Amino acid sequence: MMFTKKISINTRVQRMARISAMKLYALIGLVWSTSSNFFLPALRFLKCPKLILLFLMSLCVIQNTIAQTNVIWSTPSNNSSASMPVGGGDIGLNLWVEKGDVYLYLSRSGTFDENNTLLKLGRVKLKLSPNPFEGQNFKQTLNVKDGYALISGTNGNLKTDLKVWVDVFNPVIHLDLKSNKKVSTEASYESWRFEDRVTKGKENNQNSYKWAPQGMVMTAKDVIAFKNNGVMFFHQNKAATVFDVAVKQQGLDDQKPRLFNPLQNLVFGGAMHGTNMIPAGNYSGTYANTPYQAWRLRSKSPAKSAEITIRLNTGKYKTADIWDKDLHAVKQNANQKPSIQWWNKFWDKSFIYINSENEEANQSSKNYQLFRYMLGCNAFGRYPTKFNGGLFTYDPQFTDSTLKYTPDFRNWGGGTHTAQNQRLVYWPMLKSGDFDMMISQFDFYLNLLTNAEVRTKAAWGHSGASFTEQLENFGLPNPAEYGWKRPIGYNQGMEYNAWLEYEWDTVLEFCMMILETERYGHLNIDQYLPLIESSLTFFNEHYTYLAKQRGAKALDGNGHLVLFPGSSAETYKMAYNSTSTIAALKTVLERLIEHPSLTVEKKKHWTDMLATIPPISFRQFNSKPTIAPAKLWERINNTESPQLYPVYPWGMYGVGKSGLDTAINTFKYDADVLKFRSHVGWKQDNIFAARLGLTAEAAKLTTLKLKDSGRRFPAFWGPGFDWTPDHNWGGSGMIGLQEMLMQVDGKKILLFPAWPKEWDVHFKLHAPYQTTVEGTLKDGKLIDLKILPKERTEDIKIMLAG
Repeated sequence: MMFTKKISINTRVQRMARISAMKLYALIGLVWSTSSNFFLPALRFLKCPKLILLFLMSLCVIQNTIAQTNVIWSTPSNNSSASMPVGGGDIGLNLWVEKGDVYLYLSRSGTFDENNTLLKLGRVKLKLSPNPFEGQNFKQTLNVKDGYALISGTNGNLKTDLKVWVDVFNPVIHLDLKSNKKVSTEASYESWRFEDRVTKGKENNQNSYKWAPQGMVMTAKDVIAFKNNGVMFFHQNKAATVFDVAVKQQGLDDQKPRLFNPLQNLVFGGAMHGTNMIPAGNYSGTYANTPYQAWRLRSKSPAKSAEITIRLNTGKYKTADIWDKDLHAVKQNANQKPSIQWWNKFWDKSFIYINSENEEANQSSKNYQLFRYMLGCNAFGRYPTKFNGGLFTYDPQFTDSTLKYTPDFRNWGGGTHTAQNQRLVYWPMLKSGDFDMMISQFDFYLNLLTNAEVRTKAAWGHSGASFTEQLENFGLPNPAEYGWKRPIGYNQGMEYNAWLEYEWDTVLEFCMMILETERYGHLNIDQYLPLIESSLTFFNEHYTYLAKQRGAKALDGNGHLVLFPGSSAETYKMAYNSTSTIAALKTVLERLIEHPSLTVEKKKHWTDMLATIPPISFRQFNSKPTIAPAKLWERINNTESPQLYPVYPWGMYGVGKSGLDTAINTFKYDADVLKFRSHVGWKQDNIFAARLGLTAEAAKLTTLKLKDSGRRFPAFWGPGFDWTPDHNWGGSGMIGLQEMLMQVDGKKILLFPAWPKEWDVHFKLHAPYQTTVEGTLKDGKLIDLKILPKERTEDIKIMLAG
């Protein structure tokens, strides 16, 4: 990299000019070894020896920082909870070594069974003889920069390396073994789904039936067999699924042919093969209280190298034979270079590296990077990364000893998406520049648009898409949350649920994300405009409809919609003019009206609706004005603080904006906000503090969020309110750190609005209008700053105190 703005060079160059020629040659060698593709063009461009020295020193610092993010273990693990995440494309692996054997859990985006459990694809066990991983030296490394793991072992004179990597561009897992002496290799595919399994009690929290199964719920067995000197395995959904149950429950059977059904004809699985390996029989056992059967491959003869590949295929197929044909067509590319290049570009795109005497600040930086790596493993997933574990869940009894279920378990379901949680996984991708990774979350809602509109029309007879907070991957409310014991005549569009009733507004955060990706990354979002417009239409139509049921007028005396009944998050229930809803409608409408693709007629339509949105309400604490969660409400049901949603995500209040004192009062004095404050799970108090410029509070809460998890892998937080690894815990931590460093307001870019000046940092973040901001803070001073495009420099405001 090259720094082009606000660089204090003279003193540093004079100091570096004293470096001996020998040290300079050593430096060149080090940089060449790590960055040869970039090295020569940069040197030709710089020409000046002093600038070359500065360039080399800077690049060394960057390389060392990336290397320091690596996770290195010098001993094997005790069980799957001490596993290491590895992945790429849309595949996630939990990798660990236990009692000398290598284990991998296999996960992939979109593997939903008939009950909407997000099934794992099995477990692989690798056993070597003689065993290099039972000797005097052991090392397991996650190479974050290049996106793979390396396990090295020494046992006597035997030295072995096992590289585990996933092809980012093809659904193939690679295990590459190299040894200085010949070893025999066994690779076994282990499955707990070798027979049908009836799920009872809390185990049904892994699926869409939750606590209210209607009869027996069963996880159907997989098909597993030796084939072509390998092991083939797949799960084929039965004809009847929970989709059919929900459609009937919610009175939509007559609309069924129109509805999107992601579970129908779904087949997923794969095949494992190894060079010089043949089938070697079966065995059975128990791991973490779960019985399994295994299909074993064994090397024909000992060898110094072995390559094991696991190809995967997921899709809709009428027959398993067609699925198998497509599985065999999956490309197996032994060349890791394209995947490494993808990961290198991923890391060059954005980063935050902290170097501080505050160890928790350093941990926050490292864990920010590690969690972003976990998100990157599902960069191209058909489905968004789930908030409740993503692709990296493991045996549940290691999270909660009372839950002795299979590795398929995760609390809060597999195909059920909880919007308040999901949003925190995806908001940080804007400032990290990972716009391409957001597409699966946008498509999730777009694919469900018809279903959401159909249920609205069936229930109330008006237009618009009604998306509920807990939403199935087929667009209907979760059947357990919808309620089976409902009053006679209760409207079919409503959830009979004290937590979720009338909570419609969470889809608007994803609408805003879509609009932001256009501003940040210049993405063409025209295909998503119908989703945004239909989501807004629902509020206009629905609250007009409800008002006319109560009386003759559709609007109040001030010409505003009467947003009642409503909900301010899940906390302030039966709300009148919820603040979270008002802030969402105002902000999304204002942004949509600016969109260049809108016709004049549509701009007028949405401008007219904007005029009907009521104002936010206020109240007082300690004689100080604060933002109220709503104008009125009946009860408090949860522990969120939606009175601060106008601060984040909606940005109506914040640093440099009018009303900042009122928002700060809300953070500091609102009794509910104070009572609910925490760093755990989806709590976003750290983000509020950062947005309000409260440096000490933001630093404390963000470092609490992003400090080491207490598990062997430091970014496996949780379970919090959800499950482990808790992805909305990590996401909210990422957002907090980003907002401490950089905030945006229109074209204005505010740097260090809530950043402790004693935290040295090198960062690169993305801002609206296709802007990147890279800088280095050292000893409380900004010594390097690079803005692209350069004309955006005039929009930068440095906010460091002192």
